[in-house]
Parts: sequence; C-alpha cells; structure tokens
Amino acid sequence: MTDKLTSTASKVAQVTLAFWIMKILATTLGETAGDFISMTLNLGYYVGFGVTFAILIALLVAQIRFDRYHPALFWAAIIATTTAGTEVSDMMDRSFGLGYAAGSLILVAGLAATLAIWYWRDRDLSVYPIRRKDAETFYWIAIVFSNSLGTAFGDWLTDNAGLSYVQGALVTAAVIGVVVALHYGTRISHVLLFWIAFIFTRPFGATFGDLLTKPIDHGGFNLPRGTASLITLALLAGVLVASEYLSRRKDNRNDPGTLERLEVRAGE
Repeated sequence: MTDKLTSTASKVAQVTLAFWIMKILATTLGETAGDFISMTLNLGYYVGFGVTFAILIALLVAQIRFDRYHPALFWAAIIATTTAGTEVSDMMDRSFGLGYAAGSLILVAGLAATLAIWYWRDRDLSVYPIRRKDAETFYWIAIVFSNSLGTAFGDWLTDNAGLSYVQGALVTAAVIGVVVALHYGTRISHVLLFWIAFIFTRPFGATFGDLLTKPIDHGGFNLPRGTASLITLALLAGVLVASEYLSRRKDNRNDPGTLERLEVRAGE
C-alpha cells in the first residue's frame, strides 16, 4: 500500500519563472509593508517586530497544518517572511547597534545551521516537492533566515557601500544572472543555487521598494508606503492568478481523464 505521505501532493509552490517573479514582488511588498508598520504607523522596531512575527507565526501554523498547497496562503506566508526580514534587519542594525555586516554574519550562521540540521535529518534538501510537515518546518525557517539576510545585504549596499537604489538593484541582478548561468551551464547543486537566488532576490526586490518610497533627493519616487504596498500587492495577485490559471489549463490538457471526457462528448 502506498504511504500516505508519499502520495500527498507537494505543500509548497513549484519553482518556475512565475515563482521567481512573485518572489521578487513579495520582497518589494515586504520592504514597503515592513517600513509602513514600523515607520509610517510609528510603532517602532520592537512593536513592529512583535506585530509582524505574530502574523507570520499565524500564517505558518495554518500553512503547515494544511495537507496540500494553497496558493494564496503560501504566498501570504512568503510576504510575511519578507516583512519579518525587514524588521529583523532594521532591529539588528538600529536597535541592537550590530550593523548590517555583523547582523549578516549572524543570519548566515542561522541559515547554515538550519540547512545542516535539515540535511542531517533527511539527507535531502530538495525544495520541491515537500510533503512532510517536519521538512516544511525547516523550509520555512530557512526562508525566514534567507529573507532577513537578503534584507541586511541590500541595506548594506545602499547604506554602507554608498550605492544608489538602482545601482544596488544592478549588483544583485548581476549575482542572480550568474546563478542562472550556473544553473543551466554547470552541475552545481540546484538546491545550493536555489538558496543563493532566494537570498539575493530579497535585496533585488527590496531596492525597488526603496525606489518607490524614498524621497526624490535620495533617488526614489517618494510614493507613500501604503500606496506602494497596494500597487505591489495588486501586481503580485495578478501574476498569481495568471500563473494558477495557466497551470490548471496545462494540467487539464495533460489529464487523460479530461481527454477521455472530450472524446465521449465528441462522439455523442
């Protein structure tokens, strides 16, 4: 008899081009939403951190409890991790005074420890499909560390290295381009490349968040954080709906049962 766990559909999104587009939009939204909570609402980093992580934990509990993939819930959880990453990075730098470089080292250590324990338990770090809840728990912990690390790196580029938001986006885009080339041109572990890309798409999306909301004299468009968040959310929702629609159409075309039903109807 087939094991129930092995027959269950994956609980996380498949890694496709649409996945990466939505990931970048989610990071942009996480940047603007995180700043909206801590700065626009004037809650401060500690209260903002508490609010953000309460929402994150609630979403992750719901996500892990479900036995199948729910697109809206999955991407809501991704957005929550990117928002939490913004709060973690800012709190480590501005509240704890660690600076982005030291904060990044701490986050690298946390991500490495998470992946090491995950591999020690499962001897596998595949990010798709994921069916077991314990593996999914490590998946989400690694995502939180990755998004926090990506935020810290992006902030370091603009605040410490002195790059503009566009220049920061170009640097991270170059790293992502190298990862894509390595993915298609070498035999380097796709799991390793996935996590590198996941980290660097965070500052890539965050720089666009800064570009939308920062003052004009700082190279931004000076949009209100709430407005920028709503625009980004609408774009993300549009890509998600289109992606799910195309995926279901493809599944229906490839489903033998669907073809049989069409043949029966054609013969009636």
